[in-house]
Amino acid sequence: MYYSIDMNFFYSKDNLVALHLKYDQARRRFSEWAQNEIAVVPDFHKRILFSDETHLWLNGYVKKQNCRIWSEGYPQVYVETPLHPEKLTVWCALLAGGIIGPYFFKNDEGHNVTVNGDRYRAMITNFFIPELNNHDVQELWFQHDDATCHTARATIDLLKDMFGDRLISRFGPVNWPPRSCDLTPLDYFLWGYVKSLVYADKPQTLDHLEDNVRRVIADIRPQMLEKVIENWTSRLDYIRASRGSHMPEIIFKM
Repeated sequence: MYYSIDMNFFYSKDNLVALHLKYDQARRRFSEWAQNEIAVVPDFHKRILFSDETHLWLNGYVKKQNCRIWSEGYPQVYVETPLHPEKLTVWCALLAGGIIGPYFFKNDEGHNVTVNGDRYRAMITNFFIPELNNHDVQELWFQHDDATCHTARATIDLLKDMFGDRLISRFGPVNWPPRSCDLTPLDYFLWGYVKSLVYADKPQTLDHLEDNVRRVIADIRPQMLEKVIENWTSRLDYIRASRGSHMPEIIFKM
């Protein structure tokens, strides 16, 4: 038997296969829809604001199973790590022509916090909407994944007020397929690129790490983003041809 965190129940191997098939079908349907839109509007993929958030730990935190100490005998070595490592939660929206953000989630006292539905909607209202004044919103689509803070009814209603039917989201006018980080430019490019650079000078404070994030993102040229978005169309080709399978470099565990 297997256990699904997102589905919150036990299911058999046969049901697991059926669940993967359901995901693959949703991914294929989305790819077909996006390619049909591009056939009508050739620069359609350049009009999508892809958005997401990520955590950046001050200590460059990695999963503990990736840390190993090798010894011929019992090593008697202790590795101390903080119980709650200091981190930033950062959000961006990526478009072919540039990046909106970064936005760092903080409380009223200026302390770093994680994202929830109320904080996400506050970000949209107080940061994202003003930033859109520099863009023709009537030409833009907005995408985010199916994180709970993204798909609350109040959040969907707020985004529909802004984008109407041009919303790509679970419970939105256009459904974003589950488990599709290989279709999100922030996951297959931006976060990895940012994390590869922001720790180079070994920041010792969250303010220093935040400054590094701002600098790295500000230095990303539009030409690079154009290539990232063109790569998105190649990913649509792959997913459609493979009947919804994930890109080869993506490994999923249930």
